[in-house]
Amino acid sequence: MVILYRSGLVTTAASFVVAASASFLPENSLLSNVVNENLNSLYALGAGGLGLSLFLIHIYVTEIKRTLQALWALGVDGSLATYTSLAQPAGQNLIQYVVANPMAVWFVGPLFAALTGFVFKEGIVLKLTSIFERLIFAEDCLLNSPLKTVDYVKKMVSALQKIFRRGRRLREQNRVSRKDDDIGDKSVFIFNALPDAEKKALIEKLQQEKLKNLD
Repeated sequence: MVILYRSGLVTTAASFVVAASASFLPENSLLSNVVNENLNSLYALGAGGLGLSLFLIHIYVTEIKRTLQALWALGVDGSLATYTSLAQPAGQNLIQYVVANPMAVWFVGPLFAALTGFVFKEGIVLKLTSIFERLIFAEDCLLNSPLKTVDYVKKMVSALQKIFRRGRRLREQNRVSRKDDDIGDKSVFIFNALPDAEKKALIEKLQQEKLKNLD
């Protein structure tokens, strides 16, 4: 579960980086043409990776988790509708159409709102306060001018990179202090995989230990 969760993160970040690279490559270069021809696939890959991580994510407030998942689903539906009904008939890929038609951002926007909420959650968990500055700037770019989408992507990728680095440092510290490699939400996945009887027994055991510590 943890490997799948992190794989979704990596897939989302990697697809964003590759898609955004088209803006920095020389025009009409072979690499630029390859990226531009596959923007729809990269978009779908990134959305899929985000969906996987949101499906596996652990958030104690269930309503927040469901909201992020609903935003993702709404954004995916909006993206599909925009592509099939508007972008494809116009002979453009989805990203090109949204850049050329700013109002279309309202159809794809919920997907990026879900991504923003996801990064915000990880920023809180890993105590990365600098991420919040990037999120504010990124949202300003996306909402005020879809033409600044590249700036949004750069900020979001930067935020994801900080999450990865922080998570890696925590994992290395944990390896030194503990024999097992259990960090973050891993223990939650293990607990959820237990049969109900074992869950109940574990909860009772933890409660008893807590009472002993209070004494």
